[in-house]
Amino acid sequence: MYRQPTAALLLCAALHASVFAAPPELDVAVMDLAHGWAKISYHTPDSDKEAAFRSLIARSRQVSHAFPARAEPLIWQAIVLASAAKTEGGLSALGKAKEARGLLLDAEKISPGALNGSAYDSLGTLYAKVPGWPIGFGDKKKAREYLVKALALDPNGIDANFFYGEFLADQGEYPRALDYLTRALSAPARAGREDADTGRREEVSQLLVSLREKHGVQVPNQ
Repeated sequence: MYRQPTAALLLCAALHASVFAAPPELDVAVMDLAHGWAKISYHTPDSDKEAAFRSLIARSRQVSHAFPARAEPLIWQAIVLASAAKTEGGLSALGKAKEARGLLLDAEKISPGALNGSAYDSLGTLYAKVPGWPIGFGDKKKAREYLVKALALDPNGIDANFFYGEFLADQGEYPRALDYLTRALSAPARAGREDADTGRREEVSQLLVSLREKHGVQVPNQ
């Protein structure tokens, strides 16, 4: 007499999963943004990056509009905006950083754990890099809180460990920074994100070289 309730529970679980699972077309669109970002970030000459990011920003907005109830497009739109801001500098960069923060906060409301906590990685980095009041919204305390949240969601991930390690290095906490950067280098590969993984590992390696040469940190052989 217990078979029918069990079947009903299984059906309910399946329906629940179907509601929250990303549809294939969303996966394709998000992966396209991810590959576009990696190409610009790691393989495009600096002189061409602004124009390339402008095009990718337009594409990311189209994806966000196509999937208004999903966090993933908002996160990638914010990542692209933040990267464009880093490339541009100046007042226009601050405007893009503020827009990115708003998108990430919206994504957090929809699904805090989307993309393995990438919203928290990006929020933490924005708060760490943007100037503080009265120029911008930068806040080292908030940066640390968000980066720790990202690590809690993805403790072995390359991005979570890199961004926290980078933050710690900027704060002069070199031994702890070395620990997290070493974890980033040993992070498992991400299927379909090989281009981003390769570029990120190069960033980690460059930061480790900087820690050794500028601050005398004893970095193990990579």
